[in-house]
Amino acid sequence: MTLRSITSDNRAAVEDLRVRPGQENFVDGVSPSLAEAAAKPHARPWCRAIYAGDVPVGFVMLADGVPPGDDDIPWPYYLWRFLIGARFQGRGYGHAALDRVVSYLRTRPDADVLVTSVVPGDGSPLEFYLRYGFRATGQMFDREQVLELPLTRTVL
Repeated sequence: MTLRSITSDNRAAVEDLRVRPGQENFVDGVSPSLAEAAAKPHARPWCRAIYAGDVPVGFVMLADGVPPGDDDIPWPYYLWRFLIGARFQGRGYGHAALDRVVSYLRTRPDADVLVTSVVPGDGSPLEFYLRYGFRATGQMFDREQVLELPLTRTVL
């Protein structure tokens, strides 16, 4: 499992990734996400294709080190988009990709928590995130439930 830059060579294949029917209400697709990233450079988007071997299986977009006071993203490190293509779901790729994201974030300055938000409802990725280790904060962001994942390591 690797996270790779999106280039002219792989962009079309990554943009072709789709979630399962019924999941579209919970995550935007790759093309609109890349357009949003381009329109909001102040949110410091970090976009990567998720690869299993040489096959693109997903997409991740972080807000990477957002300065305080940003109107769009109020947290320094925010999991803005995350998807695994429909035909690749259920194989552990999501968990493995989040492991890579967490490893990356542990190299970033002052990254002590990763925040994300999810639309609640049947088919929501909420349970996936909770199983991974995110915890509910009790806050809402727009119409989404806010979750956080501590990034600090405990030394025994």
